[in-house]
Amino acid sequence: MSESKECAATQLDSCSETGIDCGQTQDSIFRLDLYGTAAGRSKLGPLESLYVTMRDGVRLALDIVRPMGDEANTKRDTILVMTRYWRGIKGDPPHREAGRFVPHGYAVVVGDVRGTGASFGVWPYPCWREETLDFTEVLDWIVAQPWSTGRVVGYGSSYTANTAEWMAERNHPAMKGIIPRFASYDPYEYVWLPSGIPAVSGARLWGSLSKNLDLNMLVSGDGERRPSPGVRPVGPGGDADLAAALRDHESVPPVWEGLEQVTFKDDRLAAWGEASMLDWSVMEAADRVSRSGAPIQNWASWFDAGTAQGAVRRFVGQSNPMNVIIGPWNHGGDSPWDPLRADGEAIPPTPPTQDANDVRFADLCFNGHAAREQGKILHYYTLGEGWKSTRVWPLPATRQRWYMASGSRLSSSPDESGFDSFQVDPALGEVPSNRWATSTGGAGKVDYGDRRQLDGVRLGYTSDPLNSELEITGHPVVHLNITSTREDGAFFVYLEAVKPDGVSCYLTEGQLRALHRKVWTDSPFSALGPQHSYLKRDAEPLIPGEPAILTFSLHPISARLPAGYRLRVCLAGSDKTTFANVPADGAPPLLKFHRGAVGCYIDLPIIAS
Repeated sequence: MSESKECAATQLDSCSETGIDCGQTQDSIFRLDLYGTAAGRSKLGPLESLYVTMRDGVRLALDIVRPMGDEANTKRDTILVMTRYWRGIKGDPPHREAGRFVPHGYAVVVGDVRGTGASFGVWPYPCWREETLDFTEVLDWIVAQPWSTGRVVGYGSSYTANTAEWMAERNHPAMKGIIPRFASYDPYEYVWLPSGIPAVSGARLWGSLSKNLDLNMLVSGDGERRPSPGVRPVGPGGDADLAAALRDHESVPPVWEGLEQVTFKDDRLAAWGEASMLDWSVMEAADRVSRSGAPIQNWASWFDAGTAQGAVRRFVGQSNPMNVIIGPWNHGGDSPWDPLRADGEAIPPTPPTQDANDVRFADLCFNGHAAREQGKILHYYTLGEGWKSTRVWPLPATRQRWYMASGSRLSSSPDESGFDSFQVDPALGEVPSNRWATSTGGAGKVDYGDRRQLDGVRLGYTSDPLNSELEITGHPVVHLNITSTREDGAFFVYLEAVKPDGVSCYLTEGQLRALHRKVWTDSPFSALGPQHSYLKRDAEPLIPGEPAILTFSLHPISARLPAGYRLRVCLAGSDKTTFANVPADGAPPLLKFHRGAVGCYIDLPIIAS
């Protein structure tokens, strides 16, 4: 058994702290503690680096750290992390996950996935099949070690969260649970082509940073090479092995070159060995992950790319015992942002308390309690209020319809027929500290500021002041009745809250490429709003000059607006900060947004007080 996994500070259940009656979730061991830290008693033992050979001869570099003083056969449960961002830098201490978990009595194994770091082989795109098949052999190797209990939990944030989910997909008997933090459940929809629109800025930045890492170079976001001794070699003769591994990496093109060729989810690229993005989406492997039965603690954010949408799809679509936490953070969860609370007001849990929650969940996995837990819990943060918990999603809600009316009004009743014209400006951009940039390395914190800075470059519709407070929790759905001068286009919709002083606060957004507008009526996620397949067979180009309907969900959100606030919906046809222009060439579209009962409107999920 692993040792010393107790929290030294008092921890409070989120419901009792906020005063929200969770009722149906109080009997679950899956909880969210808002305060306290986990104080371990073990010190880090020596770092051991070695190669493990895979079925095809490719060697993977692994680092192993166990508690100080362990004998060769001192049994330890294991935390496994597989990364494409170097398992360590030459001369540096062990990976930060060793410092996070070894003090609590775990062994920690951190590996470079094939084709990255000091590992041999190639890495053509994220979580490709040879990479994920390796996890079975890494798990076999861990189980065979004299110090192993035969129990493993997969852990990670961002890319390593994705690899943790693929570990569960392998359905290995050693896997007792996974803790994926801020994972991209579907890489097409939630990171690289949100709703079919290429997120070119993030793809190029992340692809370049990743490729340079595979060549043993650290490069800044602006392309400047940063001084670095490089990735940690393996063993005393590691420099020669590292040089050989780097030769394997050289011939692989940057992943963004492939991403820029993708229009549909089922596009198969020669550069990827005829694979499509369906092949590296763990959402497409959800049934296999469910069959593993591995308990899951998943962290996500309303403001981190599409991680919240992925979290609720995982919650709805998988049968694993599950503890889901959706907060108001940046990518990684170290910086919260709530535009409806006072600046500087603390929002728990802090990163050390998040760590304590992960240590607690790992304990539940290793002792078998998590696997025996019935059902799933979703903890979510309501902007302007605090934390709540539920066993169901979407929550029971009343759909409240708001029409985009003449005079820039957002009205609860339809306007007369008519339209608002909008000339798409390809140069229009978004603030750099946005939800997409935080996910792909372009920004740390999320902060949309006062949205009035974009007045005049978007169409905006604002309601009268609210007579009473209003809670929006779930998936807003927008219905756009449009006419365009072009055969395709990108449509962006922003939901905002306007304070009494006039400051307009970002709440959420949605977008859709018109080519993908056909509604997927058989989607398993139809309860979350209109869905789209993004497959070739469902493509529907616009007919210039003819009206068309675009219906789509915005990214989920939970927010409580006080009386006196106003709702605001803004429309745009471009965002050069993040996305490619659609169409890519030719005259920018001139759009008509039609008004009236069958015109443009948004349905908001309203929760009763």
